Amino acid sequence: MYVKKRSSKLAGLAMAMVLGGASLTLVGCKSSDLNLQGMVSAGQGMFTAATLTDEDMRQLGDQTIAQLDSSNRVASSQSAYAKRLARLAAPWQRVDGAALEYKVYLDSEVNAFAVPNGSIRFHSGLLDEMTDDEVRYVIAHEIGHVVLGHSKTAFQTAYAASSARQAVAASGQSTAVALTSSQLGDLGEKLVSAQFSQRHENEADDYAIKLMAKSNHDPASAVSALRKIERKYGNHRSLFASHPASGDRAKRLEAQIGG
Repeated sequence: MYVKKRSSKLAGLAMAMVLGGASLTLVGCKSSDLNLQGMVSAGQGMFTAATLTDEDMRQLGDQTIAQLDSSNRVASSQSAYAKRLARLAAPWQRVDGAALEYKVYLDSEVNAFAVPNGSIRFHSGLLDEMTDDEVRYVIAHEIGHVVLGHSKTAFQTAYAASSARQAVAASGQSTAVALTSSQLGDLGEKLVSAQFSQRHENEADDYAIKLMAKSNHDPASAVSALRKIERKYGNHRSLFASHPASGDRAKRLEAQIGG
């Protein structure tokens, strides 16, 4: 559902404030240049993102991951990276009703991310750094973001901040339209860099260690994975560039599982 008329400037401003301060960045202006019209537009963008239907989300998710895959070097299914990830993820093709799909990007960055349609992507740099059980923790963590709805929230935030929102809104349609590569690339870039809250990270970590224990894998590997990243990057960044500090998360999990 998309907003097609402005019923009230004050309502739009209120929506911008309720749905988050990030909406102010959508205007693309310095603070001295802010105007009511721009803030109303930003508020409507956040409202539109928050009211994406499941079908909208599926279409946009499918288009976005296709664009991300086309703009990155995807490891062949016969590569050692892809075979390893396929082996580790084999028990988790469908979890808690979510159908999952995995690929590896040939990139040295230590990173992974999930799209709400169940697509999970690993960078080869992460696979180079982690043991099998540590990779399983990351897989389970990303599954947690999908199953618990965090990836949907991140996607909505990315969509609200992207040119894709403007293109869909301009079309007058309530479902995703054929977006340009540039618009999808903008959406994908914002999705990958979208930040999760501390609460979401803790929830995904809790989900991950429970899923690992249920699958007879050592949940203590979550702690070792986070400590490994802490040693490599320090506690100012985490397993992923946008996530809270890995050392803090490791300490919390150590207390929880006695690792």
